[in-house]
Amino acid sequence: MEKKKAFIINFLYFAFLLCAVFLLLKYGLPMLSPFVIAFVIAYLLKRPVIFLSRKLHLPRKPAAVLLVLVFYSTIGLLISLLGIRAFSTTRDLVMNLPQIYAAHVEPVLTDIFGNVEQGLKKMDPSLVSTLEDLFNQFIQSIGQMVSSLSMSAMGTISGVASSLPGLFIKLLLMIISTFFIAADYELLTGFFLKQLDGKSKQIFLQVKKYVVGTLFVCIRSYALIMTITFIELSVGLSIIGVKNSILIAFLISVFDILPVLGTGGIMIPWTIIAALTGDYSLSIGLLIVYLIITVIRNIIEPKIVGSQIGLHPVVTLASMFVGVQLLGVVGLFGFPISLSLLRHLNDNGTIHLFK
Repeated sequence: MEKKKAFIINFLYFAFLLCAVFLLLKYGLPMLSPFVIAFVIAYLLKRPVIFLSRKLHLPRKPAAVLLVLVFYSTIGLLISLLGIRAFSTTRDLVMNLPQIYAAHVEPVLTDIFGNVEQGLKKMDPSLVSTLEDLFNQFIQSIGQMVSSLSMSAMGTISGVASSLPGLFIKLLLMIISTFFIAADYELLTGFFLKQLDGKSKQIFLQVKKYVVGTLFVCIRSYALIMTITFIELSVGLSIIGVKNSILIAFLISVFDILPVLGTGGIMIPWTIIAALTGDYSLSIGLLIVYLIITVIRNIIEPKIVGSQIGLHPVVTLASMFVGVQLLGVVGLFGFPISLSLLRHLNDNGTIHLFK
């Protein structure tokens, strides 16, 4: 009975902690995101600030302000140039989507229908009229879908534009907070550590050291996966005769890091467009390359990430899947790291969750 009581108490305790962490990440993190990102940037700039302060013989605060200013100026310039270019290209593509459909897609569909119609005439001429009606309805539905998609995309772009004031406020808060945190980093972290007692402080420092190290390990692991994907794409696209295969492979491998879209976000539409334009050899080649990359990615990703953070590939894969479903990108990285942290603390005897 005492063991059952202890089990129930421990279960409720950890269930409460898990619920608290989930609510904090789900609802608290978006509200505090400017300050969290500011703290992360200040942490990453901590060592460069110390280096700059020693080299230029400056106090810490002026060195921190100077380095943060250079950091945001460089990042802001790059993001502005890329953002303007991407927004202009996307807007032009969305506005011209109906014309692109009418000029390129619809003629291909008409040719495909003509070939099917000729084949049916030889087999059963009575089916031709029915097929024509179905094709006309199909073409009309596709045209309406493209027009509605274009209008929806324009509405989305307008919605993004209307949300820019709120985004600007968040960016302003993040930049200002970065200056203050970077200038007083030691003071702020020292004040927080003083609020913890001896054992809690030791556990916190242990967790911080392990999480930071594991996070960099995950980044290194995904960089390795991206490199493998880049090599596979470069070889595959070169074999099927795609021009500028190395540049295209690099862009797709960077896009592959995204958890929802991934390689398929580019390869699948590319394969469909190639098939619609009549380039069936290219379409089949792209499909084969995509299938090979997907199979290899699903095999190596759990093994590489799991071996780096000390988890079994099945546990890593399950935690990544659950994490994406619950918290998106944060869960993709956060869940495996959290499980790895629990395993590490359990092995060290800090906590006792499992044998």
